Amino acid sequence: MKKTIALVMALMVMVANISFASVAVAGHSVNQKVAVKQESTKININTADAKTLSTLKGIGPKKAQAIVTYRQKNGGFKSVDDLAKVKGINTKLIARLLKNNPNRISAKVIKRR
Repeated sequence: MKKTIALVMALMVMVANISFASVAVAGHSVNQKVAVKQESTKININTADAKTLSTLKGIGPKKAQAIVTYRQKNGGFKSVDDLAKVKGINTKLIARLLKNNPNRISAKVIKRR
C-alpha cells in the first residue's frame, strides 16, 4: 500500500511538472510571436509617436521623445539621416539603428492638404 501511494504521488509530481513546463513554453512562444511582429513593423519617423519609436532597437523613451519634440518644432525629416539633427543622435547611432532594424525605418514625407 505504501509503495502504491508513493508511486501515485511521484506520478502526480511528474504530471504537475510537465503541465507547468508546457504552460511556460506556450507563454514564451506567444511572447516570441509578439516580438517578431514588432520587429517587422515598418516605422515612419515622421508620423510615429514616442511609444512606437521606442520599439526600435537602440531607441529608448528619452530619444524617442526627443525625435517627436524635434519633429514638432522643426517639421518632418526628409530622410533617416536627418535624425542626426536631433540632440543625442549622431551618425554612428543612425548606422546602428539601420543595422539593428533592417527595413523598419522610413522617413516618408506626409504632405498636408
